[in-house]
Formats: sequence, structure tokens, C-alpha cells
Amino acid sequence: MDALPFNPLPAPVNGKRSREDVRSRLPSELQEFVGREENSHILDYICRLPLEQVEIPEFHLKISRAMKSIRHPNLIYPIGKGLAVHIYPDKEDIRNYYIPIEPCLFQDIDSTLEAVEKLLIDVIHDGDVDTKDLEEKKRLLERALEKVCIIEEHVNESVEQKSKDLERNKTVKRKKNGRLRLGLIGNLKEAGKVFKMNKWENIRVTPEEFQAIKYLMIRDKIGMGMLEPLLLDSNIEDISCSGLGRVFVEHKVFSSLKTAIEFQETEELNSFIIQMSEKVGKPITYRDPIVDTALPDGSRINIVFGEDVSRRGSNFTIRKFMGTPISILELIDFGTIDYIIAAYMWMMLRAGMNCFISGETASGKTTMMNAITTFLPPESKIVSIEDTPELQVPHKNWTREVTRTTREDSGSDVSMFDLLKAALRQRPNEIIIGEIRGVEGSIAFQAMQTGHPVMSTFHAASVEKLIQRLTGDPINVPKNYVDNLNVVIIQSAVNIPGKGMGRRVLSINEIVGYDSFNQAFNFMDIFKWDPATDTFKFTGRNNSYLLEQKIAPRLGIPENQVRKIYSELERKAKILQKIHQAKITNFYDLFNTLIQIEEAGLIS
Repeated sequence: MDALPFNPLPAPVNGKRSREDVRSRLPSELQEFVGREENSHILDYICRLPLEQVEIPEFHLKISRAMKSIRHPNLIYPIGKGLAVHIYPDKEDIRNYYIPIEPCLFQDIDSTLEAVEKLLIDVIHDGDVDTKDLEEKKRLLERALEKVCIIEEHVNESVEQKSKDLERNKTVKRKKNGRLRLGLIGNLKEAGKVFKMNKWENIRVTPEEFQAIKYLMIRDKIGMGMLEPLLLDSNIEDISCSGLGRVFVEHKVFSSLKTAIEFQETEELNSFIIQMSEKVGKPITYRDPIVDTALPDGSRINIVFGEDVSRRGSNFTIRKFMGTPISILELIDFGTIDYIIAAYMWMMLRAGMNCFISGETASGKTTMMNAITTFLPPESKIVSIEDTPELQVPHKNWTREVTRTTREDSGSDVSMFDLLKAALRQRPNEIIIGEIRGVEGSIAFQAMQTGHPVMSTFHAASVEKLIQRLTGDPINVPKNYVDNLNVVIIQSAVNIPGKGMGRRVLSINEIVGYDSFNQAFNFMDIFKWDPATDTFKFTGRNNSYLLEQKIAPRLGIPENQVRKIYSELERKAKILQKIHQAKITNFYDLFNTLIQIEEAGLIS
């Protein structure tokens, strides 16, 4: 349910405070925006704001990371499909509010909605075709709503009266379960037969009520319910509900925000979670209280159900799917790395070096791994292995493998270990593993030993911790195998003075070898992040083991001139900088540009 951080004013009326009065006070761009018919509910929302307590919000068609420094933002921006978001300031808390502005926000239509749904039971018929096409379901629902609703500018009849009228309607044949089952909507032809067979008294609604009813029906019956606006907003990275209370989001620009969505009752929360699990095809129960899967849009969701395993109540976390991955040049824009680091990773991956990206949860490991795949040779055959599909690789010859877990004891599970063994028979040029956490790690190092380049993410905050985890239970990689790993990127989410939270590569390390006599691992920092200046130090300049001993010989540089490799590194950094200056930052555009540069003989 919605829990606004302010007491909304009464609906505007002609006279003291009309919609036009409020609209005339808005900036011209916002006036134009709310003047469109599909955005009229946004003007209604602004009319309800207590403008004596909070100023008229700024309006931005697009928001940028440059706004990170705004301490108490008060602004509205559109998120598509006629929806907008209000970032509402809270000067008493570190988190500001995230308020989705929906057509149903101030519409008192519960009884009308119930009446409409009862009519739809007979309009939408359980046909022979169980369509899974969401767009077809949406079209059928919209068509049905237009059949049962009559739109009038002024409707005097109360919603209670509409409900009574419905009860008196003898021509409506009710179904025993009293529920609208969109999952079993028949095809359009079948639905058309039902329209002709049944007669009923239509429900009269205002244009605003109809817009709200249509929005709610599509949102709740086809979409993901109250979470739909959060999933629609491309600026949101994570959505989390920790039990009873507010739902929180991690925003790309405004960091952690509390939403206007709140669960106040355990029954309400559990009911929502059960419906959500059914929609993703993984029904949750007290016997199987944990679900880890993907939403229809590719976002990753983890659900924990029941108070016996989660003391604050059922909870869920959604990691949003990025339509187009963030590119390496965009990471440079964000300050995560710099051009020299990007050029270094370009040289490492082109040479088939094995690489792990390590750090804590939400440190940007998968984002980084996606970004650097553009440096892999374009002709490579790539096999990726994941629990939940998150990786996006630009190469055409990409085999994407995903584990399978069944609830029954049928022996049909397919693990990371199984997929990795299968991948070794597929002659890949690169194996990408979503995350190493178990016995598959030992197979990964055997793959490295036999010359298969491997890239993966890993949960460890330092190289020392990474090695400890690799060589201990349950991974148990032999210590003399560890030096098959060449590069370790340590990444973290950090608080940057004057800039707020951001993600930074803390260090890039080269694994040199294992000293069996002293039972010690030799590794060196090549790059280090300086938190005082928020810059990166190339600590390995003129001292890189991999550049001098591995990369230089492959480029034909004589042993007595190995320092020339650093000039090649800087040349690649300048190429990336020029591509950036040409405003080619899109993930796929960058990949294609690198191919063109290679074909032109500008890189080796």
C-alpha cells in the first residue's frame, strides 16, 4: 500500500485552488508535460502537495549522475508509460523518499474496481488457448474493460450504488471462485464469442477512474503489482523489502531511497510474495521457503518466505536487469577506473590472461565483468555459466549456460560443476563463470591449467582473502594451481568525499607465483586507488610481471626492450580516450568500434 510522507491536500476544485491555478505556477516544461492527457494524474499529484511545506518540484526529462551532490533533492522525472517519480526530500533522515506517481494514487475506486472485476469474470472467458504473451493479455484486458465501462465526464452514482446495481444484474453469471484469471485468457476469437453471448449493465466511470482502473488491472494482473513502477525505472539498481515496513531502492543517482510502498500487515506481505512467486513460475511454500530466479524482464529476484526463517517477516531483493550493459567508457565516466586501467585490461584479455573480479556484494563485480567482455577477441567462442542469467556478452559466438534446480528429489539438477565440465568439451576461447563459490572452482583452475582462459567474479575483499578461500573448503584449489590465475581486480562501494557513494577499483593485482618452500604466494599491486584524491596510481609502471614477461614477448618485443610495452599501453589508453571524445560510449557501439580499429590495423 502507499504511505506518502505528507498529508495530501483535498482534490482541487474550481474556485480557490483549481488545476489551472496550480499549473500556471509550474515551470514551462512541466506545464507542457502535465498538460498531456496521459499525464493529467501527475498534475493532480502536484495539486495535492502541501506547497507551503515543500516547494514546487523541479522537473527533469532526464536525470544525470551530476545530481548526486544534491543533498535534499525535490524533483520529478518521467519513467515511461505515462508514469513519473517524485524524489521527495527528508531533511531528518539520510534517505529521501521515492514516490511513484501513478494514475490510481488518489482515486477512491476500490468498490468500483471490485464491481468491474466481477463483470470481467464473464467477459474474459477461459478459452482453449493459455496465452503466455503479455502483450496479448494486455490487449484482451483493455478490450474487455472498454466493454464493461461507460466513460462519462460526471458520474453521480456512488461506488456503493454501482456495487448494488451489479448485484441486481440477473444476466451476469458469476463464477464460483470470484477471481479474474488472466493466465487462462482464450484467444481473441473465443473472447469475441463471449462478448456476443452475454448482456450486462455497464459500470459508469469518469475518465480519471477509467484510467486508474485500466492501469491497476494491467499492473496487478499482468505486471508485478505495486513494484511495476520500480521495475520500469531504469535509474533503479536494486529493490529490497526487509520484512514489514517500507520497500527501499538503490538509485543510480540518489543512492539509497525509501519508497512510498509499505507493507503493514504480515498477511498482506505474504500474499504479495506468494503471488509474485507464482508469476515467475516458482511457487513458494513453507516447505520450500527460498526462491532465487529471474523475472520476465531478466531482473534477478531472491525471496525468503515465512517468519520461521525470517524474523522480520518474508522478504525479497530484486537486482535490476540492465537493458544495455554499462560500457568500460561509462565506468571511466563514473570514476570506477581510468583510461590506463582500461587499456591494461584490454591487453590482458586480448592475450588470454585469466582474471577474477573480487569484492563484496553490490560492489559492481558483474557490471565490471560485462564491461570488459568488449576487450575479448571478436572472433572468440565464449561460454558463460551462471546460476541466474545476468551476463551480457557482445560476441556472436556466445553459448549461455544456466544451472537448473528442481524442488523434487528427481536427480535432474544441473549444477555449475556440471556445466563447467561440459564447457570444457565445447572448445571455448573464453569461459566466463558468473561466480565461483564451490567445487566448480577446482575445475575452473584445471581449465586454466589446460590453456582455457577463465574469467569470473568472487566474494573476497582482498587478494589474501581470495587465496585463503580458493585453497580452503569447499573450493580446495591446490596451492600450486593458484598461479594460473593472472589478474585479480579488487572492487568496492566506497564513500567518496564530496561525491557520496560510488564504486571504485581499489587495486589490480598480478599473481606472480607460489613459493612452495616458504608456502607463500607472490603477487604485486599494479594499480591502486588513492582515496584522498580519488585518482588511480600506476604503481606497477616499469615493474609489471605480466606486461613484461607475458605480453611483451607475444607482441614480438625483444627481451632487452621490454619497457616498450608501457608505450603500447599508453597508446591503447589514448585510443580509448579518442573513442570516448567521439562520444561512442554505448556498450555495443564500443565493441563494434574496437573491431573496426583492429581491422584497420591500428591495434595489435
